[in-house]
Amino acid sequence: MIRFFLLQNRQGKTRLSKWYVPPPIGGGAGSGGGASSLVSSANGSGGGGYSAAADGSNQTEAEKARIEAEVHRLVTSRDKKYTNFIEYNNYKLIYRRYAGLFFTIAVDVQDNELSYLESIHLFVELLDSYFANVCELDIVFNFNKVYLILDEYMLAGEIEETSKREILDRVKFLEKLD
Repeated sequence: MIRFFLLQNRQGKTRLSKWYVPPPIGGGAGSGGGASSLVSSANGSGGGGYSAAADGSNQTEAEKARIEAEVHRLVTSRDKKYTNFIEYNNYKLIYRRYAGLFFTIAVDVQDNELSYLESIHLFVELLDSYFANVCELDIVFNFNKVYLILDEYMLAGEIEETSKREILDRVKFLEKLD
């Protein structure tokens, strides 16, 4: 099962982030409390008017940001002679670099790495077909279309459709509805 899908540039800016499973609060390799404890101590003291749900949401967002930064650090610093698979926490990161963008999928440890590497390639082909030679600016300025394509391709952490033609036809149909 897919945990999250990230699209980041070389500078570490996350251009697309889709989480199918919420991150574990306070967990993580080398986190020693990290960002989640900072958020909880900042929100929990002084009666700032935060509800428990808002605290949990802020902790989740802080944990997502911490994981995204750590994933970027791991992926960009890795030598090209190694594989595109990294064991991270209790899941596996599969990544691929296209031009200046890193496409990363986190999956369960027992899942097939090569199938997800191929999934990344198909997603890039979908973007390339839709935007006619996609670049980072297309993703930045048309993020809603990129999320639409991703949602037609992956649903609830599983790959829904693998036919490029079928996915692009559905996206075009949904555009007509708008």
